Amino acid sequence: MDRGRRAIPIWRVYASFLHLRASICDRAPHWGLWSDQRGIRVPEATPMMCIQPADWSSRVVSSRPRTRDEEGLQAVLQLEHLRCPREGTQASGSLLVRPLRRRPAMAKRSSLSIRIVEGKNLPAKDITGSSDPYCIVKVDNEPIIRTATVWKTLCPFWGEEYQVHLPPTFHSVAFYVMDEDALSRDDVIGKVCLTRDTLASHPKGFSGWTHLMEVDPNEEVQGEIHLRLEVVPGTHGSRLRCSVLEARDLAPKDRNGASDPFVRVHYNGRTQETSVVKKSCYPRWNETFEFELEEKATEALSVEAWDWDLVSRNDFLGKVVVNVQRLCSTQQEEGWFRLQPDQSKSRRDQGNLGSLQLEVRLRDETVLPSICYQPLIQLLCQDVKLGTQSPGQLIPVIEETTNAECRQEVATTLLKLFLGQGLAKDFLDLLFQLELSRTSEANTLFRSNSLASKSMESFLKVVGMRYLHGILGPIIDRVFEEKKYVELDPSKVEVKDVGCSGLHRPQTEAEVLEQSAQTLRAHLVALLSAICRSVRACPAVVRATFRQLFRRVQERFPTAQHQNVPFIAVTSFLCLRFFSPAIMSPKLFHLRERHADARTSRTLLLLAKVVQNVGNMDTPVSRAKEAWMEPLQATVRQGVVQLKDFITKLVDIEEKEELDLQRTLNSQAPPVKEGPLFIHRTKGKGPLASSSFKKLYFSLTTEALSFAKTSSSKKSTFIKLTSIRAAEKVEEKSFGSSHVMQVIYADDVGRAQTVYLQCKCVNELNQWLSALRKVSINNASLLGSYHPGIFRGDKWSCCHQKDKTDRGCDKTHSRVTLQEWNDPLDHDLEAQLIYRHLLGVEAALRTWEAKRGPGRSPKFLLNPAGSQQDHDGAPKDPLAQLLHVLQDLREAHSSSLAVPPSREPHHLLELQT
Repeated sequence: MDRGRRAIPIWRVYASFLHLRASICDRAPHWGLWSDQRGIRVPEATPMMCIQPADWSSRVVSSRPRTRDEEGLQAVLQLEHLRCPREGTQASGSLLVRPLRRRPAMAKRSSLSIRIVEGKNLPAKDITGSSDPYCIVKVDNEPIIRTATVWKTLCPFWGEEYQVHLPPTFHSVAFYVMDEDALSRDDVIGKVCLTRDTLASHPKGFSGWTHLMEVDPNEEVQGEIHLRLEVVPGTHGSRLRCSVLEARDLAPKDRNGASDPFVRVHYNGRTQETSVVKKSCYPRWNETFEFELEEKATEALSVEAWDWDLVSRNDFLGKVVVNVQRLCSTQQEEGWFRLQPDQSKSRRDQGNLGSLQLEVRLRDETVLPSICYQPLIQLLCQDVKLGTQSPGQLIPVIEETTNAECRQEVATTLLKLFLGQGLAKDFLDLLFQLELSRTSEANTLFRSNSLASKSMESFLKVVGMRYLHGILGPIIDRVFEEKKYVELDPSKVEVKDVGCSGLHRPQTEAEVLEQSAQTLRAHLVALLSAICRSVRACPAVVRATFRQLFRRVQERFPTAQHQNVPFIAVTSFLCLRFFSPAIMSPKLFHLRERHADARTSRTLLLLAKVVQNVGNMDTPVSRAKEAWMEPLQATVRQGVVQLKDFITKLVDIEEKEELDLQRTLNSQAPPVKEGPLFIHRTKGKGPLASSSFKKLYFSLTTEALSFAKTSSSKKSTFIKLTSIRAAEKVEEKSFGSSHVMQVIYADDVGRAQTVYLQCKCVNELNQWLSALRKVSINNASLLGSYHPGIFRGDKWSCCHQKDKTDRGCDKTHSRVTLQEWNDPLDHDLEAQLIYRHLLGVEAALRTWEAKRGPGRSPKFLLNPAGSQQDHDGAPKDPLAQLLHVLQDLREAHSSSLAVPPSREPHHLLELQT
């Protein structure tokens, strides 16, 4: 490459200036904030951490692609060799790393952790005196989650967990309990609505039972309206001018999936209306109304949106109430106003609609640039690499100061952090050593909910989920398809549930038990056979981790009487905490889309019990618990022999083989998302029929969206990920389905193209949208608006605009995603979550430090080899370093909040009452 022809980045020019500034530091010891021509605010020289320049490249690794400005600023920091002007600091020959205060580098992220537990005392909606309830979760009236249907019950249990990432500007999350009907539209039972303010007032999460409320049409509003408001002076006094420009995302009130909206404007006893826009949820009016403005008038301006109906009462779509007195002080305002429900009407008697148990937690995090978290990540990684059990180690202190309530969350976050740093195996090995050091009885090993147990659970779910699906998927599918009655407990056998066999002769209890035992034997043999064949399919990092576990336990319990303990240690995680829970609840492990019925659930529970017995190595204690499982003992004993042989082969992996397998795995990256979809591509003019959709098998990788006729056919590249500009939903009226999405992309010559893909349900739709948005989030040409309709004939079906290249009529939702088990790791977010947790237990950490004696000076250097030393070369206490890093991160967050936000050009939130 000819470097002489490349343009010099602007940050290189800034770097030369910063070198000059460094030479002046001794003469100007008190530097304040300064800003360059681009408005970048650079903090004063307050050292966070000093890093040797030669070691920079191995230390600073961003977890996400940076913007050009971020890369430039980081390069500036790499080149800035400052001598700290403050007393007692020393950074000669080192690099001064400080928290950035530039607002665009910060990322504000909001996420909702949702657990829909169960419902009780729901009303009966079917003629059988029961209901078939399920839940729909909507964020700002946008459906994002649908639970499975629980059939024929008024007290359903779901137990489903979700995590949704969304913009911090969302307003509410609503839970609708529905009754599924096969032949008619599903009935609405009731809803629970939680506003953002309500969730924010519960830092530890909203949890408990909540009464279902009646769904009131006057409260089911959504969307925004674009208004221009002016106070116009005149000869006979001022006049109030209201221009109704357009609206977006209005609620569809008609059966065709749209509305016929018009607007009523009320002020000072007068009412004026716009024209009606037919069949549109994205109308454009561009109509202006004027009213006489009385001095010192206290009346507000009311703007109401309605759906026009020919033969029935008009439907309410929402309203905006404007404070005219505040408008007079600004004279003119224009912007989008959120439509509000009409709460002036009294609510009818709700009756008893039942209750819903929920656990919802809102987390708002301000994620700093990657460079700010490097000291914390370095410190934790160095602690893991040392691998000793000295009192000054950080991981034991973190474990001791973490209570049971948040242990699972901390374990998952730490695991993901170290997994991204390539240290997951070392982290878990350290936890194994800590657990073994305080365990005296072999039969209690890894039985508690310690940090080691929780971290290993998370590790298997994050790394081994695809492996789990390959083993359990076919067996679970067979159990669901057969739907056989299986029961081994004589006290629970009900012959009437089995039906008749032969010439209408009812089966006896003994026949039921024998047939059930045969069915379970067949499932167990198939499962064990699949496990024994899966040694090479198991991820290399999982095998290496189990190898470390096996060796550590073998060293701790070397006697002959404990010869089975290393095997039980492995199966305590693999069978008891991974395979068995997935067998009992396949929906929660993404093995099935629906919950099992009562008969299938019992079969799965018995199969999980048998797997637990095999995992416990058929101990007398496990046999004594349920003597009625004796008919399976021969199969269990044979399974123990097979499982021990499998574990022996599983842990027999050397470092070289581990690296080779990992290298092969990296070269064969699995698809991000795959499955059958129906495709339609718009061609020409005229109506689009549903018959134009064709079923194909799609595969989304980190490079492209491809398709083929079947899953085994050769795939053709369809859309390159770098060309994707938006992935959004299509409104229902366009194709007569609410499960259609559109992918907008640029073709080879840069022209915008759109492909329409139909999914089978709302969950599949949101999963595909989420996957597409995640892999294209860093594309430079992402759209800010789009058309939720289609261009039919000579106009858009959504807003009726006739220019095909007209700007979109709705906002894109690129930041609304669902968290999946195969999501890429986000190092910055994980580091921020760890920082947040450590900040919460800082008092306990300081207590630990006080017990250890007086701390040393918090100023330290990291040499190129990565060892932590004081200025005199003596080892530095890691806990003191950790507290110092926490203080620096706290200051970095304070600096990000101290920068005043840019003033908005209008006060729409103040105007809207």
